[in-house]
Amino acid sequence: MTDDVVATRADRGRVVAWGLWDWGSAAYNAVIVTFIFSVYLVEGVGDDVPGPFRAATWLGLSSAAGAVLIAIAAPALGRRTDAAGARKKSLFWLTTAVLVITAALFFVEDDWHHLWLGLVLMAAGGVIFELASVPYFAMLRQVSTPDNVGRVSGFGWAMGYFGGIVLLLICYFGFVAGDGDTRGFLGVPTEGGMNIRLIALLAAVWFAVFAIPLFLKVPELPATANADAPKVSVAASYRGIWNDITTMWREDRDTLRFLIASAFFRDGLAGVFAYGAVLAVSVYSINEDDVILFGVAANVISAAGALLAGRWDDRIGPRAVIVFSLTSMLVCGLVLLVVSGPGMFWIFGLGLCLFVGPAQSASRTYLTRITDPGREGQNFGLYAMTGRAVSFMAPLLFAVFIWAGNLLTGQDTDRWGIAGIMVILGVGLVLLLRVPAHVDDRARRLTH
Repeated sequence: MTDDVVATRADRGRVVAWGLWDWGSAAYNAVIVTFIFSVYLVEGVGDDVPGPFRAATWLGLSSAAGAVLIAIAAPALGRRTDAAGARKKSLFWLTTAVLVITAALFFVEDDWHHLWLGLVLMAAGGVIFELASVPYFAMLRQVSTPDNVGRVSGFGWAMGYFGGIVLLLICYFGFVAGDGDTRGFLGVPTEGGMNIRLIALLAAVWFAVFAIPLFLKVPELPATANADAPKVSVAASYRGIWNDITTMWREDRDTLRFLIASAFFRDGLAGVFAYGAVLAVSVYSINEDDVILFGVAANVISAAGALLAGRWDDRIGPRAVIVFSLTSMLVCGLVLLVVSGPGMFWIFGLGLCLFVGPAQSASRTYLTRITDPGREGQNFGLYAMTGRAVSFMAPLLFAVFIWAGNLLTGQDTDRWGIAGIMVILGVGLVLLLRVPAHVDDRARRLTH
């Protein structure tokens, strides 16, 4: 087994280069999906969209549609990149596609007729970004050792949050702060949403710059098959996936149970960040500009949680970290369902954010620890597939609970969407309790 498949020493340069991709990806996660562009799309572009659904409902439905495509494509991608030694190549092209889509959001003007363009681009970007996470997550073992995989994973998540902090501050003070027809110290005009549209271009450039070190520093994965062997077809990849699942059911059922449990709670975690800013504005009366400051605070506390949890992950195991995090999030979510006002959202919204990073990072390390070296892309492809097989649930329940809650109460509010997200987190927690707490680190067993 080569050192490029299972790292046998801590190479700080590779770790930092790998983590900088997370730092850069905050441009898409924090700026586009969570705190700026999604809010602009719902509260600006689609604020007066005609028809039976609110813009937030349309956003949930389009996200659910994109999730189906991810479930179809992700497992074959992971399997093929492992076999061909093409993790970095795949990540390069997928990252490039995300950059192009992010830049294209510049054309979404502040007019409800442009809502559909924005929804399509957001859904497509979500699909491709999730596919990019398959080879990126699979590289975790290439930059970590069995003794520090939890800390390295936590470092990566924290880099993403810190990158979000810096970029959100730049966006706020440069393009958003202030009143009137121009905003920020750059004096950007607001007509047609120009200040927010320019932020989309900035996000694309930011991601591109900080993704470069990974492609220069982290080596490509050696192919697991003979280089002269014919390429595996897509159909053959899916047949192999079915064989993997059936074999896992017979011989490694705990891994399959974890994949299913994580599918639910990761979908809930994604829902927290995907709709948190929208809810902050529409339900808790936080000013659209101030929600960016909340985003900065959320990223600070999420980064702290991820770094702290990385150390506890290596000490007490990833399952304990996930269980504690999900339980704490459910408590905060239930409180948010009944309270009102910006103050309450700041307290309990940040409480939610504190535990998102630990759950995400520990989930990634749990699967890394139980995966045989050389099969990371394959298993993380299944990780993405199972996650996206149900990832329509959080957006769908978010939309359905808003519609049903408003119908039953006669209100016009997005508050009930919180309940939909909490349901998904609760199901994931219940399923996770059936997964073993302690895992046999297969990288350690094969390399020591």
